[in-house]
Amino acid sequence: MNTGNVIAVILGGGRGTRLFPLTRDRAKPSVPIAGKFRLVDIPISNCLHSGMDRIYGLTQFNSVSLNRHIAQAYRFDSYRSGFVQILAAQQTLMGDEWYQGTADAVKHNQPYILNPRFSDEYVLILAGDHLYRMDYRKMLAIHTDANADITVSVIPVKKEITSGLGILQTDTNGKITDFIEKPQTEEELQKLRVESDVFISRGIDPKQREYIASMGIYIFNRNILKEVLQDDTNVDFGRDIIPKCIKTRKVSAFFFDGYWEDIGTIRSFYDANIALTDVSPKFNFYDEQAPIYTNRRHLPSTKVNSSSIRSSSLAEGSIIDDSEIDRTIVGIRSIIANGSRIYQSVLMGADFYESDTLRAENNLNGIPNVGIGKKCLIQNAIIDKNARIGDNAVIANTKNLDNYDADNYYIRDGIVIVPKDATTPPDTVI
Repeated sequence: MNTGNVIAVILGGGRGTRLFPLTRDRAKPSVPIAGKFRLVDIPISNCLHSGMDRIYGLTQFNSVSLNRHIAQAYRFDSYRSGFVQILAAQQTLMGDEWYQGTADAVKHNQPYILNPRFSDEYVLILAGDHLYRMDYRKMLAIHTDANADITVSVIPVKKEITSGLGILQTDTNGKITDFIEKPQTEEELQKLRVESDVFISRGIDPKQREYIASMGIYIFNRNILKEVLQDDTNVDFGRDIIPKCIKTRKVSAFFFDGYWEDIGTIRSFYDANIALTDVSPKFNFYDEQAPIYTNRRHLPSTKVNSSSIRSSSLAEGSIIDDSEIDRTIVGIRSIIANGSRIYQSVLMGADFYESDTLRAENNLNGIPNVGIGKKCLIQNAIIDKNARIGDNAVIANTKNLDNYDADNYYIRDGIVIVPKDATTPPDTVI
């Protein structure tokens, strides 16, 4: 399958309010995952393994760290035409307002994405906050074989998660015949329910799944995308363009049945990370044939001193001293002092090491060092980068709160989040 005529666009999303406070200082695609990666590494790696190396990322909020990560991680040599480039929101002849939706973001960047000097036939639209592994060449083959105008990647789902997704119906040939973005009523769902034979005929085990959901992955014929973007009422792909186009154009479905997780909320982010500590996780970072790329940091190996570690993932450059760790992601440059207990948590680590001089100054000023102090208890928590956790601190949602905002921590879905660069004084109990 020729992929030289495809340009990929990764949507960075808006403010990322559902992922706050992880998105307080960074764009959604820049949120760290699995100890050493960023969410944006997932679609970029999928593109590169699919032979697609011309990639734009669209952002408008807190894009500095994402720009830095892209610049450091994806440096192609001068003998190839590929690129990974961030297009941040800016005032242009296409408009001087913030992006109003996913389609509006693409519209504002038409001069780049639909550049006349590129002879692309297809545009691949991707989300920047999903965890999955896909060969987009298979989707492109379905698109071209069906002679489709638009193809939507879809996945079977259970009823309980349909309210947050675009749910659709197809005919026997895979043509999408109905689509509702985030259906809320039983009446809407009933007409979109599919029989198990629909999945079985495609070699998919239904597993009690009765609905077909859009994954937010689209392939457009270049001329079709250009046409639909001319309509100013087409602000969002899922809400506007797809529902309209299924009535007037050929919109096909590409069925996918691998692991896929929308990392759109604190709960989904936390669960996806903790699931990576399973003995055989559903998402495999250990695939030599399709590795997930990221920035090479040239850090030393992690050092573990007299500690008990079970079912956890340790990123490089960390130092763990006489502590107990269970089902936890330990991010890069994590420093964990002696006597600490950490259970079912996500530690994002740090962007730097503190020198002995800085640590001495911290001690004089009564400031905890970056990392986890002595004899701390951390349970069901997310500790963002560069956080300072003082000695004897307890971060475990001891009051069983569902949602709560404080000066130096937040609780979302019962999970405690210590934001980036925050300081938790010694003996604090959360």
